[in-house]
Amino acid sequence: MPHTETPGTEAAPQTRLRWWTELPLILLVYACYSAGRLLVRGDVSDAVDHGLAILRLEQALFLNAEHPLNRVFTREPWLGVPADFWYASLHYVVTPAVLVWIFRSRTVRYRAARTWLMTSTFIGLIGFTLLPTCPPRLLDARHGFVDTMAHYSSYGWWGGEASAPRGLGGMTNQYAAMPSLHVGWALWCGVMLWRLGGTRATRAAAVLYPLITTIVVMGTANHYFLDAVAGAAVMGLGLLLTPYVLRAMDRSRALFAAYATGHGATRSPIVGDGCQTSAGERFPRQREQRTPAEAGPDTSPADAGDGAAAPAR
Repeated sequence: MPHTETPGTEAAPQTRLRWWTELPLILLVYACYSAGRLLVRGDVSDAVDHGLAILRLEQALFLNAEHPLNRVFTREPWLGVPADFWYASLHYVVTPAVLVWIFRSRTVRYRAARTWLMTSTFIGLIGFTLLPTCPPRLLDARHGFVDTMAHYSSYGWWGGEASAPRGLGGMTNQYAAMPSLHVGWALWCGVMLWRLGGTRATRAAAVLYPLITTIVVMGTANHYFLDAVAGAAVMGLGLLLTPYVLRAMDRSRALFAAYATGHGATRSPIVGDGCQTSAGERFPRQREQRTPAEAGPDTSPADAGDGAAAPAR
C-alpha cells in the first residue's frame, strides 16, 4: 500500500540542519510565546465575560463535560494529582522530545514539522491577544468549578496560581485559555508519532497522549471543551499555512544570499572597460620600456622594447 504524506510535512531540507542553529530558533519562538502570554493580559472583566459566554454556549449545546470531570478529579486524589502533574509538566517534556526525535531520526521531515509547530504557536498567541479568556478554575465559586492545582498544591511545585512554580504565578497570563495549546501541541505530537513512528507503541501513544491531555485540561478546570476544539483548529490552520511559510522562508533565504553575494564581491582594478591596464601593469611577456632619457647610450635595440624600431645600418 503506498505511503501517503501529510500535506505540509514532506518538504526536504535544502541545507543540512544543525542543532546549534535550531536550538536558538526554538528557544526564541518559545520566548516570544511566553512573553506574549505575559504582556497581553487583557482586561479581567472581558476575560471573565468571554469565559462565561463559552460556558453558556457549551451548556446550550450539551457539551459541558468540564463539571463532571472536575468533580471526579477533585474527589479522587489518585486521579487529580497525576492530572495536575500531567498538565504542569508534560508539554515541556514531550513536545521537545518529539522534535529532537524527528531531528535525529527523521531529518527530512524535521523542517516542515518544526515550521508547522511554530506557525500554530504564533496563531495561538494571536488568539490570546484577541480573546483573553478566564479559565473555569478562576470563575466565581458559584459556577461549580474547583481549581485542582490549588486543591492539590501540597503535592507539587505549583501554588494557587496556575502551573507556575510557587511565587512566580504573577509572571504568567492566567487568562490565556483560548485556544488551548496544551491540546494543540499534544495533537501535533500525536500526528508526528502516528505518521513517523511505525510501531504499535508509538501509534498507541499518538492516540492516547492528545486524548488524555484533552481530558486533563478540562478535569483540572484549566480549559473549556471549546478551548480544546480551538487548539485543534489552530493546529489545522497552521498545517494549511506551513507550505506557504516554508516557501516564504526559502524566498527570504535566497534574497538574503543574493544580497550578501552582491555586497561581498569586489571589483578587480586590473582590467577595466576598453582593456586598459592600471598603472604599472604589464601584459604577460611584455618587457619593461624605458624612456630615451633613462636608456643609456649603450642600450641595445632589443632593450628598447618590443615596439621600438631597429636603427638602419
